[in-house]
Amino acid sequence: MISIVIPSYNNLRHLKNAYSSVRKHYTDKVELILIDDGSDDGTFEWLKTLDDKNLIFWREDIRVGHTILYDKGIDKAKSDIVGILHADMYIAPGYVENLIKNLEPGMVVCATRVEPPLHPEGHEKIIKDFGLDFDSLDIEGFYKFAKKESSLSHNLITKGMFAPWILYKKDFQAMGGHDPKFAPFPYEDSDIFQRWLIEGYGLIQSRDALVYHLTCRGHRWNKEVGKNDDEFKQFEENARKHYLQKWGSWIQNDSFGHPILVPVYNKKIIINNSNPRLDTIKDWFNGGDDIVVTIDGNNFTAIDFEYITKLNQIVEDNGSIGEFELGNVKIKINKIEDISKSFNIPA
Repeated sequence: MISIVIPSYNNLRHLKNAYSSVRKHYTDKVELILIDDGSDDGTFEWLKTLDDKNLIFWREDIRVGHTILYDKGIDKAKSDIVGILHADMYIAPGYVENLIKNLEPGMVVCATRVEPPLHPEGHEKIIKDFGLDFDSLDIEGFYKFAKKESSLSHNLITKGMFAPWILYKKDFQAMGGHDPKFAPFPYEDSDIFQRWLIEGYGLIQSRDALVYHLTCRGHRWNKEVGKNDDEFKQFEENARKHYLQKWGSWIQNDSFGHPILVPVYNKKIIINNSNPRLDTIKDWFNGGDDIVVTIDGNNFTAIDFEYITKLNQIVEDNGSIGEFELGNVKIKINKIEDISKSFNIPA
């Protein structure tokens, strides 16, 4: 058996379809953990009507976000293998088998997303339009495509990492789960992917395990495609700041969506002649003294900002204690110590 966690906030019509897509193919093999994240659209009332012996569900009193709920759901899972699914996803036949066959201890296996043309293309997904909403979803068309694509990609594995994914429950808990400071969302996924990689976990993608993803319908485009929810904008800004202060550089993935690791250092910035437009630069620093950067607000340029964003890589490439300047950026390296290993805290 495998346990799959699906949180949902005011997304009942999508959740119903995600649930039915799993139960259409799996009754005894998959334990579903459905979590109502404080919805007011009748989600919990619908959950209570389900006659499903392999279902765990509950309702949060207030919205906490999927960063927290993934971990809560996995804690309650009865299976040795756990995974997540978004409420705006619809799985293809053979989904579970094609993921599990590639799973080993110390490994994370993700599925291959099929998406409508709403976001940039990438090697980690397939762009194919089977509908922009569940109300107009061409399920039979997707099934037909998935059968052909799964056959063409039978047993094909590539590197890559994106939701949905599975791994052994003990491996997830050994890492301490998601960083709660990203709650309610987003960027908790990029954070944990990098932490898995640092710990030595293998991150792979099963090309024959297909799922249709409507994209961002779980929170960002909850009301209308392409229209950001106002709350999401604030949540995103808070998570962005935390990500930058923690990692000191922005998310870097290769063309398959596989994380590119960059060392993380304790560093701080001194700004002379500061002004409001420089406030966001502080987000890239955690306040440590190992590396000290000094800039002058009167002559700080766009090129200088690029040096700030690439500072971790610059320090790694330099590799020695000392002082030097890049443009108008003064850099003093007192100590070179990658602190990213400390981000993995056992449960």
